[in-house]
This record gives sequence, C-alpha cells and structure tokens, in this order.
Amino acid sequence: MGTAPPSSSPTQELDPLDDSITRNNRRKALQFKASHALLIIFFLWIFALHALGIYFFTKGFLLTRQVLNHKSDCASPPIDLPRASPRSYGAGCWYPKTFDKAVVIIIDALRYDFTVPTNDTTHHFHNALDVLHETAVQQPETAFLLPFIADAPTATLQRLKGLTTGTLPAFVDVGSNFAGTAIEEDNLVAQLRDAAKTLVHLGDDTWHSLFPGHFDPNLTHAYDSFNVWDLHTVDNGVTEHLLPLLHSEAKHWDVIFGHYLGVDHAGHRYGPDHIAMNEKLKQMDRTLRDIIAALDDKTLLIVMGDHGMDTKGDHGGESDDEVEAALWMYSKKAIFGHGHNSLLEPPRTAKERPVSQIDLVPTLALLLGLPIPFNNLGSPISEAFVGPKKPDWEKLASVNALCAAQIQRYQHAYSAARGLDNEVFSAANILWTVALEMWQGAKQKTAPNAESLAAFVRYQAENLRVCRSLWASFDVPSMIYGILVLGCTLAILGYYARATTPFRAEDSPLFVRLIAIYAAMGLALGLSFRLTGISLGTLDISLLGTAGGSIVGFAYTILEIPSGYPLPAPNTTLGWLSLLLTVLQAIGFASNSFTIWEDEILLMFLATFGFISLAASIRQPGIKDRVLGMIQSSVFLVCTRIASLSRLCREEQMPYCRSTYYSSATSSTSASWQLVIPFALAILLPSFVKGYYKGTRSYVGSAVLWIGVGLRMSLLASAIYWFLDAADDNNWISVNEDILRLVKTSIAQLVLGISLVAGTTYYIWATPCISIETPSEQKNGNVDTKQPKKPKNMAVFGYSNMHGSRYFFLVTNYLMAIILLQKPMGGGSIGLLALQILALLEIIDCNNLSRSAIGPVVLAMLGNFHFFKTGHQATLSSIQWETAFIALKTIRYPWSPLLVILNTYGAQIITAVAVPLTVLWKQPPKKKGLLGDVAMAVGTFLLYHAAVNLATTMWAGWLRRHLMLYRIFSPRFMTGAVALLVVDLVGIVVAVGGFRWNVVSVSEVFGWA
Repeated sequence: MGTAPPSSSPTQELDPLDDSITRNNRRKALQFKASHALLIIFFLWIFALHALGIYFFTKGFLLTRQVLNHKSDCASPPIDLPRASPRSYGAGCWYPKTFDKAVVIIIDALRYDFTVPTNDTTHHFHNALDVLHETAVQQPETAFLLPFIADAPTATLQRLKGLTTGTLPAFVDVGSNFAGTAIEEDNLVAQLRDAAKTLVHLGDDTWHSLFPGHFDPNLTHAYDSFNVWDLHTVDNGVTEHLLPLLHSEAKHWDVIFGHYLGVDHAGHRYGPDHIAMNEKLKQMDRTLRDIIAALDDKTLLIVMGDHGMDTKGDHGGESDDEVEAALWMYSKKAIFGHGHNSLLEPPRTAKERPVSQIDLVPTLALLLGLPIPFNNLGSPISEAFVGPKKPDWEKLASVNALCAAQIQRYQHAYSAARGLDNEVFSAANILWTVALEMWQGAKQKTAPNAESLAAFVRYQAENLRVCRSLWASFDVPSMIYGILVLGCTLAILGYYARATTPFRAEDSPLFVRLIAIYAAMGLALGLSFRLTGISLGTLDISLLGTAGGSIVGFAYTILEIPSGYPLPAPNTTLGWLSLLLTVLQAIGFASNSFTIWEDEILLMFLATFGFISLAASIRQPGIKDRVLGMIQSSVFLVCTRIASLSRLCREEQMPYCRSTYYSSATSSTSASWQLVIPFALAILLPSFVKGYYKGTRSYVGSAVLWIGVGLRMSLLASAIYWFLDAADDNNWISVNEDILRLVKTSIAQLVLGISLVAGTTYYIWATPCISIETPSEQKNGNVDTKQPKKPKNMAVFGYSNMHGSRYFFLVTNYLMAIILLQKPMGGGSIGLLALQILALLEIIDCNNLSRSAIGPVVLAMLGNFHFFKTGHQATLSSIQWETAFIALKTIRYPWSPLLVILNTYGAQIITAVAVPLTVLWKQPPKKKGLLGDVAMAVGTFLLYHAAVNLATTMWAGWLRRHLMLYRIFSPRFMTGAVALLVVDLVGIVVAVGGFRWNVVSVSEVFGWA
C-alpha cells in the first residue's frame, strides 16, 4: 500500500519552517542565557572590587588598638607605699582591701537623669527610681551617686570591655556587639578568678562570650540579651536567683554580677518617655531596696548603667544622652566621703563632677584587694577612698600613686611594643617625674598630701590624652589602597554604563576572559612582590594584585574591541542633570552641615528633577505624551512632598527639626492615628498600581491575581500586624501576651512567606500580562469552538508593556515584605515610593529617556531619600534592632540580621529591584538589545551609589582629625559602604537575575528577539 507524498499534507508542508524557527529560537535562547550568565559574572567582579576597596579603607580607618598580654601580679606592686603593701590576696595585693565580697548590678541603659528627682512630672522616666539619690543624700558616708561617662561606641559589649579592663574601645569593635569574642587582656574578672574567688553571673549572656569559663556553673544563670520585645524575663530571672544568694547563710560566692536588661529593652521598644519605662524603673527601685536590706557589712554594692539612651531609647553613638550613665556605690560600713570637695549632694546634672567608666576598674580592684589590671587607664574614684570625715589625703594620694605607677608601667610596655618615639609621651613623662618627686618629698616629711595627689592626677589625665590620640591613628597607606580600588571601580562603571556606544552582549566573553587572565597575572605579580619582603601581608598583597590585574584587564579589553567604547558623556538636558546632581552630592559630603541635612538636600534634588521633567513634558510634540508627562511629573512632586512629612531628626538637627516618625520625639512607638496608614495603604496602593496597569491594558491574567488579591491581602495582613502591635504596647485588649505574640509572629511569617517565597515562585512561572481577542470575540464576546478559523487579525491587550507589567511583580514582592518590616509611618513612605517609581517610569516613557542616566540616578536618589523617610539616619542609634523580632521570637541567624537589613535598607533594595523597569516599561516583547540596556541601567544605578560611597570614604579619610569624625563622617561612610554592598548584591542577584525569567516567559509566547 502506498503512502501520500509529504507535500499532500498541509501540516507536513510547514514542518521545515517550524523546525527552522524552533532551531533559531533555541540558538537565540542559548545565546541570551550565556550572555546573561557572563553579565552576572561581570557585575559580581564589580561587587568584589567594591568589597575589596571598602575592606582596605576600613582596615586603615577603623583601627583597633594593640592589646598587650601582660598581667599585673599580686606580689609585684608598681611602687612602694609609705606603708608596706600586703602582697597577698587575703589582706590585699597592692593595698589593704576594704571588702571581702561585692555585688555588681548593671542596669543596662541607666541614664543619669533617670536617678535624679525633679519637680518636672511630664516625663515617665522621672521620679521612678528614687533609692539611689535618696540614700546618697540621707547617708553620704555609706553611699554616693555620680554621673558615669561612657566612651563611644555606646554598645553593651564595648562598654563591658571598658568596665572590666579600664581601656578605651576602638570604634570598629561595635561590629562585634552581636558576636562577642573572649577578652584575653588583663581584666577585673580574670584577676578575681586568679584570686580563687567564686564568681556568679546572672542576666545578659554577653558576659559569657567575654569571659568563658570564669563563672560558677552551678550558680550562674544567663539569658538571651537581644530580644528587645521581652522586658521581663531577664530581670525576673536575675532577681529570682540573686535574692536567695544574698539571704543564704552559707554564702558560697565572692562576687555577683547581675545584669538587668528591662530598662534598655523598654527604651528600644517604647522610648524612655513611656509608661512601660516608668514601671520598669519602679521595679528596679523595689529590687534595689530588697538587695540593700539583704546586704551585710562586708559586701560592697555597686549599681551602674553601662550607657544611656537617646530620646528614642536607642544607643550606640556619642551624644550626651547616650554616654551619660549613672554610678552608685553603697556599703553598710561608713567608709565613703566627700571631704575632697565638700559636696555632699549628688550632682543635679551629668555635667557636674562626672567620672569616667574606666575609673571603676582601679577603684574596684583596690577596694577588693586585687592588682589593678595591666592595661588600665582609669583613675581611682575619690569618694571611695577619701574617708567619711576628715579627708584622708594620704590614702587618696597612695591609691592614685599606685594607679599612676601602673599606668607608667603600661606606658613603657606599650611604647616598646609599638616602637614609639620617646617624644610621644614626653609631656606625660615630665609630669610623672614631678609627681614622683613630690611623692618622695611628702613621704620623707610627713605623709603624701593634696599637692602630690594633684600631681598624680595631672599625669594620669595627660597620659589618657596621649593614648586617645594614639588610638585615633590611621594606617594611611591602607586607606589609600582602598580609595584607589574604589576610584578605579567607579571609572570602570562609568565607562561601562555610560559609554556613547551601548553595551553589546557579544562583548561579554572578551570582557570576562581578559579580566580573568589579567587578574591571575596580577595575583602572581603580587605574590612575587611579597617575596621581596614588602610590608603587606600575603593576603593583602594577593588581593591587591588580583584587583589591580583585573582592572588593567578591563582597560585592555576596551582597546581590543574593534569598534571601541567612546568616552561617556551626557547628550540630553536630563542626562546632564543626573551628572550634576551626583557630583553636587559627592562634593557636599565634605561639609558636616550637608551630611547632617542630607535628607533635606535630597528633597531639593528630587523636587528639581520633578519640575524639570514637568517642563520637559510640556515641550513634547504629542498631546498624549505631553498631558501624561505633566500628570506624572505632578504625581511625582506631590508624592515627594508628602513623603517629606515623615521625619526622624538627628541630634545635630535640633531645634530646627521636628520628628514625626514616632508618636513623639522621646518615643519609639507609633502614634494611634498612624495606624490608619497601613489600612489606607491596603485599600489604595493596589488600586493605584491597577490604574497604571490599565493604562496599557495589562491588568489581565496573572496581574489580576497578584496585584488585585496577593498585594492587597498582604498589605491588609501587615496592617493587622501593626494594629495588634499597638494594642500590645498600649494594653488595648486583654489577651495573654504569649498568645498575642504568637499571632503577630504568625502573621509576619505568613506575609514574608507569601511575598518572598510564594511571590518569587509566582514571578518565575507567571505568564505575561496579556489578553488575546479575535474580532468575533471583541464583537460577540464568544467564539465558535466547533468551527475554528484562523483570524486575519487579533487584538493583544497588554502587548505594549509586556516586559514591564510582568517584571513589576518582582517589585511588588519586595514591597510587601518591606512594608511589613517598617513602622506604620515607614510603610506609608514605602507606598509613596512605589507610586514615585511608577510615575518615574511614565515620565521616562513620555520623554523617551529609557537610555538616559536620569532614570537609574533618580531611582537611586529615591532609595536614599526614603532611607531617611523610614525612620533612619546615618547614625548607629537609628538602627531599628527590634525589627529582628517581628517574625521571630528569639535571635536566629542569619534571619534576624536579614530582617534588620531589609528594614534599614528597604528603600534602596526596592529601587535596586526596580532598575530594569527604566528600560523595560512600555517596551514591545521582541525589542532587540534589552540585555545591554538593562546592563547599562543597572551599571548607572550602581555608579551613583559607588560615587556616594567613594565621596563619603574620601571625605572621612581626609577629615579624619575632624572633631565630628565619629559623630558624623564615620557613620555616614559606614552607612554608604553597607548600602553599596547591599544594592550591589540585590542589583545582581534579584534585578539582573530576575530579568532573565522575565525574558524567558515573554519569549516563550512571542519568540526570541
């Protein structure tokens, strides 16, 4: 039986053409995926260069001091006293001991003004903790209260280091506040252990990170320290175990360290001016009265704050409120006095008669008969040694002589270890010689007196000044290496992203290959230099060689490309505006006033763009583009202005700034009226987004489900979360706290799961937002499926914005997650940011600016602007640590830090995700060169952030001796550095990576371009 020839079948006649189309599509798909992968590699190289530059600069800029491993010995006092030192732990090592036991209570974040009574009853933190001031006034021979000044950074871990070693912490150590490492240098706790004392710790588990194995395991009870939502567990646990130890007849302990966290947590959660703070301070008052009643005559009681808190309840910086803590000492023996100054009453403010926190170390060591730790720089507190009646100048001079002699011993060892010139401590050495002569003369005549005491005090003050200046020294070569790497990377990004000839995907293999080859050559060259004895370590020289070689490889690639990449230069008014705004901002960071008022400067820049885009839209020839451009420019300006109403003022902006982000300037909770914002957002934002989709007839298919249902339900759940949070804070509903907490975390986890897990899955598999209708469907609303006919034409609704409408799903995923993680005012700001992004996209389309730098640059400025509008500043104290517990009950790595990052840099993250939209919005499905356009847009976006980071880096290095370095310039550098690394990763992984799935989805329907 014969078969029909192939030509007799219409289907078979089309097979060769179909096969050709299929093979062509496969070839183009493979080419796109290969080019995309190489683009990812290129941007990862940019990220590595940024990280390397920041590493080298930070390594030279934020130095830690050199730690000496010397230890003070009980049998070797640094100076001979008129009366022989006991030189035994039983009687006292360097000086006869006063107490056998001690109870050291740390009330975390106990600010000095919390302890001083006042007639002002407007603040909740006043007149709640009375016992310290009361006993100091009524029994000045048994108690004294003084301001206790902390050194920045005011983070708990760094403060504990200072309180136990007597040294000054380095600024960079603040990063270890979440991962403390054991203190290896000489310290009070180690000296107590060497004296065979039984040590007990109760409370904050940070102590166990610093002093592992030092505390009695049977008596010690540690608690998680970072759950700022929990005000009571730690405090109740400390009191529960402390009082029985004090009441026990057989006291199997020598020193107890009790670290209460409730006051600190109340500050972080509510701010100091909240009823919860009042209740917590009253609880501390009752607890301290119970402790006083249980003490015996041989036990010293010390109560102190490790730092204070600012007006919002946060800390970490060096403002007055953050460094002004309280110190109170009590003993039932009448041994304290005020004869050296005749001032019996405690100071009214922290500006009067303050003592440094490092002064506690020699004071406590001598009172307990211990050697003063070797690295100590503090001085004995006079009230503890001057005596209860007539001033005992001999005792006061003796303890200061011991302390000064130990400091002199440390000074010699430190100078030898660092190889310091004799001139460094010349002034201090002169003062030491004078003090020693006066001491010797006083010993020969009668006894040491007030004059010899003053001489030792002057020496200690001068030595401390010199040490502060030494530890503020910088490794300038390392800083220069970092700046050079960052500068070269900026030039690479500028050339790559803004060259007149756009990026071509076919050039990617050449870029990557030559960069890799020259990086390997640079590594080999660097290691060869290491063999010559260069001072840089092997790791550093390897990193520098690799980076330098790869940079040379990029430069050589430009010469190898036949058509070349002409030098970048703007060719439109708005293109020049993007360059001008970036340069002006970079230059402005040289001024502390500019840095302080950066939020207002960004407002002005964004308003400038809005007005210029409005003028440009008016000049458009097409009536549709003209009207739409004018409307969207107006929307952009209005949203910018409304967003500017959300403010969190930094200390330096006062009194010219009024905070609106929280319910008041002294609170960290939202006002009741602000709870309307998330509910309004749930109602309005999806409708506004829907309106933009309908403008291109894209609100069909998957958009209806994700925008109309997913986004709205997620925002509604976030609004419910913040309502329950406010109800919990203000006791609006009588529900068990644990149940309410479970409900809140469940809602938060649901929102995060929908947005980041389900949302990402939906984005990958979603079909384009299109609807296809034939003429019969358009007229009759139905089609005859029994007799299908190939229509002559069809209507594809959503065709003109197929790429943009689908990619925006990815932006909504991060919108949902980040709005949840912001306070209600911050969520409103992020909602306005979403509208500004959409308005910006329409402005770009109306003015044909998809290839211009203005889109990515304005997006980057929007991210920085809304960083400030979401309750943040370039200060450590503005970090909203409580965000780590929105979806979690306890600290869990890496999720807790990730939540804090999403909260802090949420605006920059959203704008980084949105960057591809500047070239995808209202683009047809088969437009050629989209990968290159996206590469240029992402490169331009990173270029802006790299310019800001380089500027803050350079100015921080140049102004390293500026008075405001650690208050203004250094925090801004760190903020910019972290922001750059975050947007690098998000831009590469989410934006460029997500663009691939968008192209794949569209191309599966319409074929590959």
